[in-house]
Amino acid sequence: MTINEIKTLLDAQMLCGDDPDCEIQSACGSDMMSDVLAYVKHQAVLLTGLVNPQVIRTAEMMDMRCIVFVRSKQPTPAMVELACESGIAVLATSKRMYEACGILYANGLKGNGELDG
Repeated sequence: MTINEIKTLLDAQMLCGDDPDCEIQSACGSDMMSDVLAYVKHQAVLLTGLVNPQVIRTAEMMDMRCIVFVRSKQPTPAMVELACESGIAVLATSKRMYEACGILYANGLKGNGELDG
């Protein structure tokens, strides 16, 4: 699934991103960055309602290509700038995390653990 397809499916606004055709292989939804660090593998999209610079830093460390802020959360301009500098696309949607994850899953985007076997 591409970042552009995620944007369309979630009716999201793209705040940053220069490669909308970038392929995303898996997704995770979490407001706890410690869980993301512990459990995420592969290039994933992160869906979160947590709005702080640590989200961008975590995504950067995990080589993620896209962050989707759910529940109408808006990152600060500094966060968007940091993401752009790191090559991370940033989207924002009004959908809640449960709904957003369900939409992506129903349209074929796998969870992280489903890629292992």
